[in-house]
Amino acid sequence: MDLELQPLNLPSDNPRPFVIAGPCSAETEEQVITTAKQLKKLGCHMFRAGIWKPRTKPGGFEGNGEAALPWMKQVKEETGMLTATEVATPEHVELALKYDIDILWIGARTSANPFAMQALADSLKGVDVPVFVKNPVNPDLELWIGAMERINQAGIKRMAAIHRGFSSFDKKIYRNLPMWQIPIELRRRIPELPIICDPSHIGGRRELVAPLCQQAMDLGFDGLMVESHCSPDNAWSDAKQQVTPDVLDYILGLLVVRDETVTTEGIHELRKQIDELDNNLMDLLAKRMRVCREIGQYKKEHNMTILQTGRYNEILDKRGAQGSLCGMDSDFVKEIFEHIHEESVRQQMEIINQK
Repeated sequence: MDLELQPLNLPSDNPRPFVIAGPCSAETEEQVITTAKQLKKLGCHMFRAGIWKPRTKPGGFEGNGEAALPWMKQVKEETGMLTATEVATPEHVELALKYDIDILWIGARTSANPFAMQALADSLKGVDVPVFVKNPVNPDLELWIGAMERINQAGIKRMAAIHRGFSSFDKKIYRNLPMWQIPIELRRRIPELPIICDPSHIGGRRELVAPLCQQAMDLGFDGLMVESHCSPDNAWSDAKQQVTPDVLDYILGLLVVRDETVTTEGIHELRKQIDELDNNLMDLLAKRMRVCREIGQYKKEHNMTILQTGRYNEILDKRGAQGSLCGMDSDFVKEIFEHIHEESVRQQMEIINQK
């Protein structure tokens, strides 16, 4: 289904990106107010802080709960900034609205659970507040869209998606893999839905915040949600991924925000070349599949199994190495040929199973 959306109408000095910043957690009244005032002084209009913190393991700081909500209200009164926090249960929604929180977001662990999402949706009926939905921890676009559909069906029209990366067993560079192709596909399917990048959770390290912000802008994202703390090294949660307000201001000042609508005759000509090359690729794939079907017929006549593991591994290794020599990522090339092989096997199965 299509989402029924209305403009967010959030305060911003620039058309893109709008920025929501603040600490991972609301730790103390002093920390919250100090950080908010520093951010406001640098031109930030929206303040975020975690009131309830769903931690991966028990024993860590899990937020101050309702006791921290008056601090958020004080931020709004003293700075005029809009306030935002994460909600995970109907009780959280009730309390956040009681203390006039302006923006709610739903975290990655919650968006992965349809039961939790429906409970939140039910609690939001009749409420007019922007709601942002983070991607589920696992890379499942349908689950992400389904979570947003539940909120939208409850009557929430001002919505956005937050891309915070996806969990992986193998954490090398990023805390959560960006897997940019998923938010790109989301934009293709629901072009009117604003997408916000959360570079803090993708990177997990403050030195990655700047390049991730730039990459999000290059991909046409609408906003940024960045964790900023007055004293990041002393933060009670996620200290490594938070930056000071001054550093955040520096990062934002370096951003190059490109116009996604301006085109020239030159790029039209290049796109024509791309279209022609894509047509050639389709012709070659069709020819390859015809040969694969002939191979399938041969295997049927000689009672051979469809899957020839040695040959399959040989193709992946050769094409991966060839792709690397041609300036492409070898894993990317291997993945393409895995999909080609999957379709080849499907077509050969049809040949073998013909009566």
